[in-house]
Amino acid sequence: MSATKSTPILAMRGVNKSFGPHDVLHDINLEVRAGEVLCLLGDNGAGKSTVIRLLSGVHRPTSGTIELDGKPVGFDNPRAASDLGIATVHQFGGTFPLMTIGRSFFVGAEPTRRWGPFKVFDRKKANAIAVKAVRDFGITRIDDGDRLVGGLSGGERQSLAIARAVHFGARVLILDEPTAALGVKQASHVLRIVNEAKRRGLAVIFITHQVTHAMAVGDHFAVLIRGAVAADFRKGQKTREEITDLMAGGEAMAELEAMIEGYAASQDGHAPQVA
Repeated sequence: MSATKSTPILAMRGVNKSFGPHDVLHDINLEVRAGEVLCLLGDNGAGKSTVIRLLSGVHRPTSGTIELDGKPVGFDNPRAASDLGIATVHQFGGTFPLMTIGRSFFVGAEPTRRWGPFKVFDRKKANAIAVKAVRDFGITRIDDGDRLVGGLSGGERQSLAIARAVHFGARVLILDEPTAALGVKQASHVLRIVNEAKRRGLAVIFITHQVTHAMAVGDHFAVLIRGAVAADFRKGQKTREEITDLMAGGEAMAELEAMIEGYAASQDGHAPQVA
């Protein structure tokens, strides 16, 4: 049966992952559709990185299945996932600071031209395509493909990596904490690009622990706690405060606040004495 618009492009069904005696993921069920942003939220150690590695072909599930267009698939390595249209952009963009924009954009797939009996890198063609791809995403400050990647801002590096993934046919874009190390202005550039990728019909998995950024672009949200999905909901079903409370552990935080309030009441608001 052919995939329909309602069929998730990428899904995890009952996925578990263990490393030796250590269980890292427990019965993970996630799905993302074309033109949708799935925000995967969780604190450090929640299991987000392991989910990324499973979806990008670094690891295989211990049990459960990963589906592409409704059919089970297995990725032996990241190249296999990439060949099926799953692109992962890591926190620092996966770019090469000492390469030019054009060269970095085409690393491993360089366009060539004839030079006598030899084939050489077609710098002019690579630069033109790379600059156009990035500018099409609204990053108009980049206009020279010979510029070194190391001279770009963090947001521009993320933009370059995302534009590259889209150019090479990505259908699913996995973004690993793309705004974590960025300032407000740079983060807004990346969020605008996420929205543009969604508009173009890509399925986007946006991994973050920043609730404000997730709410700005997300359609579907899942919160991971200790390797399990603690909540799965659509846009508008939970407030920012409710999501933050979930990520922080909810009941544990409430108990801690009650303990602090109880201590303050018993000590007339004085801080503990330091021995």
